[in-house]
Amino acid sequence: MRPLILRHSLSLDGYSAPPPGVPEDFFVEYDNDPEFVTHMAEVLGSAGVHVMGAQAYQDMAGHWPFQDGPEADAMNRIPKVVFSRNPIPTPWATTTVCSGDLAPEIAALKAEEGGPILAHGGVRFAQAFVRADLVDVYHLLITPVAHGSGSQLFTEFTTLRLVEARSFPRGNLALTYTRPDTATRTP
Repeated sequence: MRPLILRHSLSLDGYSAPPPGVPEDFFVEYDNDPEFVTHMAEVLGSAGVHVMGAQAYQDMAGHWPFQDGPEADAMNRIPKVVFSRNPIPTPWATTTVCSGDLAPEIAALKAEEGGPILAHGGVRFAQAFVRADLVDVYHLLITPVAHGSGSQLFTEFTTLRLVEARSFPRGNLALTYTRPDTATRTP
């Protein structure tokens, strides 16, 4: 079975989304940090499929098809699965829409051959994966900004095992966690 990796951004004080009125620009000087850009291209390119919520899909579909470079290549080339209860336009190539329940749809994707499932989306979408216990690997991107309040990814006690920590010149961190009972190291 292929793993589901939740790629999610957090502020230094642990918030997934800032409070109302605060811009959601999580990555400090992202484009000025080539090492971080390379890391993100590797993460995005390692996926066998990208899964996302409808809003994340619409945001990304309005951006990535018009970009160049390794990150854009990964986002445009790799198949996408969008979770939406309502019909949505799918202008981005290699897109499938799933309107069923999250757990059985993810179980079916996990049973398929191929690279890892990389999940992207807003805090409610990410929380749904956490609540349903569908995440095998957490790839948390921490930016050196404190919001003071906002929405949190974890809404109940959760224990994880750190398997990798990387820091980048502009202060961003990439932390990879698995479940504590995972016997082998998962990328």
